[in-house]
Parts: sequence; structure tokens; C-alpha cells
Amino acid sequence: MSNLVVCFKQVPVEQYLIDRVKAAWSGVDIINVGQDRVGDALLEADYFCGHAKVPVNWDNIVKKNRLKWIQSSAAGMDWCLVPEVIESDITITTCSGVLADQVAEHTLALILSWMRSLPLFLKEQSDKSTPDYRRFLRHPTRDLTDAAVGIIGFGGVGRRLAEVLAAFRTKTLAVDLFPTEKTKFVSELLPPEKLDEVLPLCDVVILCLPLNSQTRGMFNAEKFALMRPNAPFVNVARGGLVNTDDLVAALKTKQIAGAVADVTSPEPLPSEHPLWDFPNVIITPHVAGQFHRRFDDVVDIFSANVKRFKAGEPLINYLTEEGKRHGFPIRQSGFPLWIDVKQEYTTAGRSNEQRHAE
Repeated sequence: MSNLVVCFKQVPVEQYLIDRVKAAWSGVDIINVGQDRVGDALLEADYFCGHAKVPVNWDNIVKKNRLKWIQSSAAGMDWCLVPEVIESDITITTCSGVLADQVAEHTLALILSWMRSLPLFLKEQSDKSTPDYRRFLRHPTRDLTDAAVGIIGFGGVGRRLAEVLAAFRTKTLAVDLFPTEKTKFVSELLPPEKLDEVLPLCDVVILCLPLNSQTRGMFNAEKFALMRPNAPFVNVARGGLVNTDDLVAALKTKQIAGAVADVTSPEPLPSEHPLWDFPNVIITPHVAGQFHRRFDDVVDIFSANVKRFKAGEPLINYLTEEGKRHGFPIRQSGFPLWIDVKQEYTTAGRSNEQRHAE
């Protein structure tokens, strides 16, 4: 019998999730492991559902020619898309779009906190060493309403974020490697060669890009110099997209107005790193995608794909050869995207009302 390795987090996942996986695919042996065992387990795996957060010897795994399919429990695929895997015949499907709602909410929380000076007000409320401790001073704030917003990367998160921002009447400019299917929530959807023209037009710049060999370190001194000096920089994608030294320099010289980030490079950010010390920077510890039903939703997409896999139907969030190189499923590639079809799939045996009541 074939082996299915399941690894979502540091420890093995809860039994009820394994029971759901078994219900979806009864014809495999399930190996439920934590991060400390995932590397060894993958050497004997036929299928994998999860996300390896530790170093894995992908060269040996590919050479064994046993692993047939990876269903990632993450949207970002830099954890496994090394050259050996990209060039292999391993089928890969991602969780792009599964966490789009949560990441969009967190992004909005970060931006609004920065715009409305919430960290300053909270500090004056709680820190007795602050000169203005509880003096109820009305410091200046900024508006998101009617702002020009640049979304760099228009995948599942970028599209959902544009929809959320529409409530603030923003003028949203999106830049994407595959500028297809412009939605009503963006003013323009532009190709990457237009990025340098977009940056000077934006009151807020938000990174929603995948991390790959083309995007690593792409936001550097040159890009920060193009931004408006009153614009904050937002990164909710991957820390490796940014040259952190250049970001620190841009903040010091006030080339940009500030930064908010859920991801950093390095990550975790050392406690003595200068990025912590800027009053106009907000950092959260890579928690944008966290919510209590995260792994239930991962099992939802995996179960849907198992059904399609058995039926020989196109898999959801499938990476074509080009998708493997870029690290994300490509719209209009002939394969469905989760963000477009997720309403068709609900957790087995439960209504939507039951799911939201939990």
C-alpha cells in the first residue's frame, strides 16, 4: 500500500484531521509526523500533504523516484521548489488562496494601525516612561480612504486584498507577472515592467509576491528610492523579497514614511536588529495566516484534490512547469484556482453555518 506523509506543524496533527484524511483517501497508509521527522519520512513517501519547515534533502528524495505528489499546506512554495524538484515529475499543488481572507485582514490591521498611529497611542496609554504618558494628546494621523495603493503580486492574497480595500474607495494599482483577468476592485492591472512607474504613484505599497530566484531581494535601495517619501512599505509575503539593509537605510534617510511587516529577513528577526527600533515600523511574527480552522481548510483543499486525482480531473492550484519555476499556480493555465472554486467545497458532514459557529 502507498504511503501518505502528513505534516502540518511542529507536532503530529490531531486525530480528527487524520480521520478526515482517511475518509477522503482510504487506500493509503497515513504517516503522521511533526517537523523533527518529516525529512526522513519523505524519503519513504509516495504522497505528501503538508509543509516542511526544516531542511530537507530534496536531491535524495527526487533520486529515489518514489514521491509522486506534494499537496502543500502553505501558499509560499520556496520551502520545496529547489531545482531538483522543479525539474522532476513530482506533481505539486499549493494552498494559494486558502489563507487569503486571513492575510488580507491582517494586512488591513497593520496598515490601519500605522495610518491611525495606534502604536503611539497604545504606548502613551501603557508605558509610564513615555513623556506623554496618558496625556491624551491628539497626534496627527493618516487616512487610508481615497489613498492610491499599489499591490505587487496579484494572486489569491492580492485579489482578496483589493476587494477588502475597495470599501475605502482606494485607487488600487496591481502589478503581476501574469496580468490577466483584471477584477472590478483594481483601477489597473499591469505587467512587472511597469513596476517602476507604479511605485511613485502610490500612497501605500504592499508586497504579495512569491519568493523565487527572480524575486529574492527585489525590493532594494533602487525600489525604495522610487517610492513617495510619505508612503509606508508593507510586506505580508516573504522576508526574502526585501533587502533588509536597504530597508533600514531607507527608513533612516526618510526615503519612505515607514514600514509594516508580518515577515522579515532574517526570520525571526534578532532582538538587537535595528529594524525594531524605528517608531514608524510595525512588525508581527509571521502570523497573518493563523486562524483556528487553518488546517481544517487545508484538509478541505486536499480532499477536493484527492477526489479529482482519483477521477483524473484537473487538480486545484496545480503547478504547471512554468508554475513550478515561478512558485505559484498560474491563472488561465487550464487548472482551477482555490480562490475561484472554494465555495463548491465544504468540510465533510458540516454545513457552512456549523463551520462558522465553531
